[in-house]
Amino acid sequence: MNLFYGEIENNNVTIHPEEQQHIVKVLRMKNGEKIHVTDGKGNLAWGELAIEGKKANLIISEIKTQLPVFSPKLHIAIAPTKNIDRIEFFIEKAVEMGISEITLLQTEKTERKNLNFDKIRKQSISASKQSLRFHFPIINDSIKLSEFLKNINPETTFVAHCHEHLERIPLKDIPMMEQITFLIGPEGDFSEKEIVLLGKHHIKAVSLGNQRLRTETAGIFVASWNYNKMIF
Repeated sequence: MNLFYGEIENNNVTIHPEEQQHIVKVLRMKNGEKIHVTDGKGNLAWGELAIEGKKANLIISEIKTQLPVFSPKLHIAIAPTKNIDRIEFFIEKAVEMGISEITLLQTEKTERKNLNFDKIRKQSISASKQSLRFHFPIINDSIKLSEFLKNINPETTFVAHCHEHLERIPLKDIPMMEQITFLIGPEGDFSEKEIVLLGKHHIKAVSLGNQRLRTETAGIFVASWNYNKMIF
């Protein structure tokens, strides 16, 4: 499937300008080739490609709307790593495994404060197309941990940390839920103060096993755990 990103509204399809450029200048596709277009909101159109100069359009054969979303929905709130390549790797792999939402947390030990969200969202779209996703994940702006905790449901929110002297439940003991949120700390983990704050919000702590995982590895581990539970 040749899948591209665009707008689908009222039986009209507009391929995104950057995608049109990719079709014409990079892929050098020809008139009549079969392509699919998604808006990332659960709608999918397909038909034949029609190229006019530098513009690429879709001659629509069919449009499907409200395609099923991945379940259970997973939201990972994760502190960005100092090395931006590592957090971008996490985002790519988590998107491929069907994550619904990503929030980048600013914690006491977060070293990277500045993030290029335009680039991150483009990478998310690219990973979505690569994995044939028709619902693109939400990529939220950076937020402080204290602010993030104001809008969580403690019944469906969990935190993975490495403080072994504090009580943690095994990942396998988390019951099946329609939606779940996971918090993952920075290099150096959440501070003791932040762990107390999480406890005051009644967020249960979870162990990801005996190994100490890097931030991005923990994120990918949780994404793959959820991927294994998905109902297709």
